[in-house]
Amino acid sequence: MTTAPPATTSETLVEETARRVVAEHPPATTPLPELMGAWYDAGLTWVHFPLGLGGLDAPRSLQPLANRILREAGGPEPRTVNTIGYGIVAGTIRRYADTALAARLLRPLATGEEKWCQLFSEPGAGSDLAGLATRAVREGDGWRINGQKVWNSLAHLSRWAVLLARTDPDLPKHKGLTYFIVDMQTPGIEVRPLRQLTGRASFNEVFLDDVFIPDSQRFGEVGEGWIVANSTLGDERTSLGDRVAARGSGAIADALALWAAHPERHTPVLRERLVRLWVRAESQRLTGNRARVAATKGVIGPESAIIKLLNSELTQHVYEFCIELLGPEATLIDTYSLDAPDDESGPTAIQRKYLRSRATTLEGGTSEIMRNVIGERVLKLPQELRADKGIPWKDIPR
Repeated sequence: MTTAPPATTSETLVEETARRVVAEHPPATTPLPELMGAWYDAGLTWVHFPLGLGGLDAPRSLQPLANRILREAGGPEPRTVNTIGYGIVAGTIRRYADTALAARLLRPLATGEEKWCQLFSEPGAGSDLAGLATRAVREGDGWRINGQKVWNSLAHLSRWAVLLARTDPDLPKHKGLTYFIVDMQTPGIEVRPLRQLTGRASFNEVFLDDVFIPDSQRFGEVGEGWIVANSTLGDERTSLGDRVAARGSGAIADALALWAAHPERHTPVLRERLVRLWVRAESQRLTGNRARVAATKGVIGPESAIIKLLNSELTQHVYEFCIELLGPEATLIDTYSLDAPDDESGPTAIQRKYLRSRATTLEGGTSEIMRNVIGERVLKLPQELRADKGIPWKDIPR
């Protein structure tokens, strides 16, 4: 007979603290900012962060334990409170902000009272992020910013943003970049929502016209923004790795439910397609588990790029299967409103999920970029020819 190993001191601390917080602040009756504020003050938002900054100096591997206790008590999955803030920005703040600034930023990020967005992509530099043209020019004790960003998720709801801008066009494109944070209420910032296929508008264009940012909002050294940005993108990949769906859940669950609801439409060909999709979903889930375990040990491996590629393409293929199974019914949709509450419910949710899935191979890094990453960093294939390597950014033809 085997016995479970004894809980570590850190594990006991996290579990007892989490249970105390949900007992003192019942999720069903506590306003969300108050609940998440108590969660932060107790050090449970990021258990591996320092004391006083939403953490307990505990192993990162214990975060799922804390989150599970919160969910089981009726609370939210924490990352849904502030998706980009939790998954992409918080780690960069911890590494690059001084303690006072980190304390100012992290608590309202954790409670969801101050949302965050990412101002990286540009019309002429989406997949080629280092080719961006937004300029930051030194002015007194700060920087004057001019340029345009695009595909900025949740920018219309955000109070803060992380921003990558070019500070030296005479250097090669990766060398002349600097990383800032910017208050989205600063004069000169205009946000224009972009309407999607589903009817919703969660992406945006952001125009920056003579926006002034104090130098105190610079992360990292001048000209080393590419290093800071890669830190942020690493956190994004780790966040993706953490979100491992349960077996048979997510998009494949929609396909299985639809299959069960329409036995009159079963054919051997569709049955084989569904089985193949289920096997792919299971393969993706197991790879996600590997990435999650590696991430809890502080290792950001190539699995994250593989998961991103697998998941985005699988999601599209699953909903293409669903649309074919629905037949003519797939052309129906119940709402096309900017105020549509979500893409997850309603009688034509499958149709809206299909439309939404068309973006999955573009957002967060296109499939082409992911294949390059896997080819060069995992398979060690020769690097793609880069004609602009070592050339000053201002001399690169555009």
